[in-house]
Amino acid sequence: MTGTTAVTVTTATTADAEYDAVVIGGGAAGLNGALMLARSRRSVVVIDSGTPRNAPAEGVHGLLGQEGVPPAELLRRGREEVRGYGGRIVAGEVTDAVPADPTAEGDPRFAVTLADGTVLRARRLLVATGLRDVLPDVPGLARHWGHGVVHCPYCHGWEVRDEPIGILAVGPASVHHALLFRQLTDDLVYFTRGTELDEDTRARFAARGIRVVDTPVASVESTDGGEGGDGGGIEGVRLSDGQTVPRRVIAVATTMRARTDGLDGLRLPTEDLPGGMGRHFATGPAGTTSVRGVWVAGNATDPAAQVGASAAAGAMAGAHINADLANADTDAALAAALVRDRRTGRE
Repeated sequence: MTGTTAVTVTTATTADAEYDAVVIGGGAAGLNGALMLARSRRSVVVIDSGTPRNAPAEGVHGLLGQEGVPPAELLRRGREEVRGYGGRIVAGEVTDAVPADPTAEGDPRFAVTLADGTVLRARRLLVATGLRDVLPDVPGLARHWGHGVVHCPYCHGWEVRDEPIGILAVGPASVHHALLFRQLTDDLVYFTRGTELDEDTRARFAARGIRVVDTPVASVESTDGGEGGDGGGIEGVRLSDGQTVPRRVIAVATTMRARTDGLDGLRLPTEDLPGGMGRHFATGPAGTTSVRGVWVAGNATDPAAQVGASAAAGAMAGAHINADLANADTDAALAAALVRDRRTGRE
């Protein structure tokens, strides 16, 4: 189906609706991919679960022309832009996505089932599900995620500059993490949490004035004195010996896992990140995968990508999907013309 008007998707009664592309994920990558497709007069629907990775953040940073815009506002604008070109946005979760029978010309087809029973049929899929950040199991840490607990010096660094910052080590990646955050504050403490730290690294830390604490971490303490409630900031890091090291900000490298819920039927290849830092979808140029007709863009395949990079990857994938569809449309038209010619010859 082509054109600027797409079918409204609300219930399972639209099970026979077929789209040029179904985009799974309504973040920056998914919306920008959908925008490219809709502007190319492709019928496209975006399935948005409404759980973006950066939801706890107060603003998007490092995105030229949109510096500091709240994440929810950026996505609202993106959805309106996609709708303005005839694309559809559907709130829901994918429970199953599987290849369906291709056409006689070998043009792939897919069936995507939503939690409410709706079945969407698509010629191509763009997976832009993002990832989940898994925090270390430290009592009191998770409640401050996205505020006093941060992970990216480029996303949050300016906002926490000159604060007393603590690095909760999770492995070798935390060493580089510490050096990046040292650029932002003179008061940095590195909590090893049982991870290895060789003498050369300790010397480098000492040269930069980074204090190293080897005593095990017991918890992150809050200014309101409790684990629950709102409004309290971080007071410090309590150690196993009872001492509390005052800190206002905690930086931690999360374990990043691509969101794969409902996608097992596609059999998309995944691979581990270095240092045990998570798992992501394995892709080729422009988000291509080993599954014909499926692309992946954004944090689901590039966990380190900020919003701008994710949006750019989505746009590139959308352009490649449109080009692939253009070739398939031409192949189908040529096959139909040959059939007509043969029939005309017989007559």
